Amino acid sequence: MFVPVWLLVVLALVLAWLVFAAFGRNLFPFPDNGSRIFACPSHAAQDAIVAILAQHGVRQRFRGDTDGVRRAIMWDGFTVVTCPQPWVLEKLGGAGGSIGLVVDDPVRRATEAAEFLRAKGFAARVVTDAEPEIPICFVVTDALHSTALNFRKHAVKFPMPQRL
Repeated sequence: MFVPVWLLVVLALVLAWLVFAAFGRNLFPFPDNGSRIFACPSHAAQDAIVAILAQHGVRQRFRGDTDGVRRAIMWDGFTVVTCPQPWVLEKLGGAGGSIGLVVDDPVRRATEAAEFLRAKGFAARVVTDAEPEIPICFVVTDALHSTALNFRKHAVKFPMPQRL
């Protein structure tokens, strides 16, 4: 029986992806279900938290640093441990953590969310310049304690992350 080489390659890739996904390691940026971002007060604290997560099976995949934020992006695809610069925290009203949502138009979706929150009686403001290097907008609101919402484009629209 003749089996084309291309078919074997495709099957091997699918099998590899399934094995990695079963162990919580998605090799591809799909699906991009957003992110849950936790902030640390220092690089030492960030390194310690990343080490504890690794001890419990949540390992760091790569770095996604900008001028304002040092990021450790984990293999599970949605956990991000950050160490933001003070000026970024100031722009975000002290909100170091955030719930990241993947959208087509971050500014429009953040504006809609802020309007929704205001209609529900909460204060909400849109911040578009916290990290100008990446396509991300934040909604800072009193509906969340020390946490913001962030609206961002899909991971494939971001700058290439730094390898470990």
